[in-house]
Amino acid sequence: MFLYLLYIFIALIVIQFVYYIGIFSKFSFTKQEVIVPKNIPVSVIVCAKNEEENVKEYIPILAQQDYPTFELVLIDDASSDETLEVFEAFEQQFPNIRLVKVKNNEAFWGNKKYALTLGIKAAKYEHLLFTDADCFPHTKDWITQMVAHFDTEKKIVLGYGGYLKTANSFLNKIIRYETVLTAIQYFAWAKAGRPYMGVGRNLAYKKEVFFGVNGFIDHIQVRSGDDDLFINQAANSENTTIAYHPSSFTYSEPKKTFKEWFNQKRRHIATAEHYKLGDQIQLGVFYISQLLFFCAAIFLLIFQYEWIIVVSLIGFRYLFSWISFGFGAKKLNEKDVIFWYPILEFWLIFTQINIFITNIFSKPVHWK
Repeated sequence: MFLYLLYIFIALIVIQFVYYIGIFSKFSFTKQEVIVPKNIPVSVIVCAKNEEENVKEYIPILAQQDYPTFELVLIDDASSDETLEVFEAFEQQFPNIRLVKVKNNEAFWGNKKYALTLGIKAAKYEHLLFTDADCFPHTKDWITQMVAHFDTEKKIVLGYGGYLKTANSFLNKIIRYETVLTAIQYFAWAKAGRPYMGVGRNLAYKKEVFFGVNGFIDHIQVRSGDDDLFINQAANSENTTIAYHPSSFTYSEPKKTFKEWFNQKRRHIATAEHYKLGDQIQLGVFYISQLLFFCAAIFLLIFQYEWIIVVSLIGFRYLFSWISFGFGAKKLNEKDVIFWYPILEFWLIFTQINIFITNIFSKPVHWK
């Protein structure tokens, strides 16, 4: 039995090698592209629901981006706080702001996709750039960096939306580690010609792509997924590219408690159940191989079966995975999580198991 388990253990390491070196390295080891600014007119779209404090702080940053021709489309999704009033004040202050007021609709009650659709239809320009109400761009060149990746073929641009660092917080490191790992994956698969998701915190596409797949209609019943489910449906090897220059990053405040973050990840994982089957399989194989690697390693070490071989295999696995993850994290300016990688990986895997089990017995809450 132990011999068969050792063979399985080796097979799991091979699978991990294929992912980290065969796939993830397409992003981790790639050279930064030199881009040429294009100055394409663009509509920056922000949808907010009960985000009064965040929009007060972040909308001025967006409105003052260093870009020649852009409008800022602010969507108030039937907020019950002062979000709309804040938007109206900014509309008077900045001439490039367009305000979209959404009232609750019985057919799409509390559905962010309905609000975003109204905003997209109201947008003046063909090229659309999205971020969330609790996000802000890293630099004044965010629009320049994101929009420069559009060309006659590339009509979808996937960006990186990171989280701010919190000193002396292990939870913050977990959140940022998970965010980096996810970004490495969707960037790498896009580079490999198999784009499967993006994040609404930093995402751009053309109107023709949105209307070409009838917007969100095929997954309108899924309350989340205005970003990843849309990209999963609309993106392909020809029309999608990535932006990962530090000037293209956006950032937002991370969750402050484990419970808040846990519930957020429950929503994300529940949404992934609606991905294309092939994408579900590639994600499932990766995470299952990680889990089984740990289980097999612990079992073999406890019973001290060929422990020198097992320890060597564990070391080899951590060597290639740490290098691949480390180069990717460095590109995303998240160097401090590299040092904590083994601990964070172990913690995240078993947290994800908890999330999967929890989602089986109860459905997560979506949007606000």
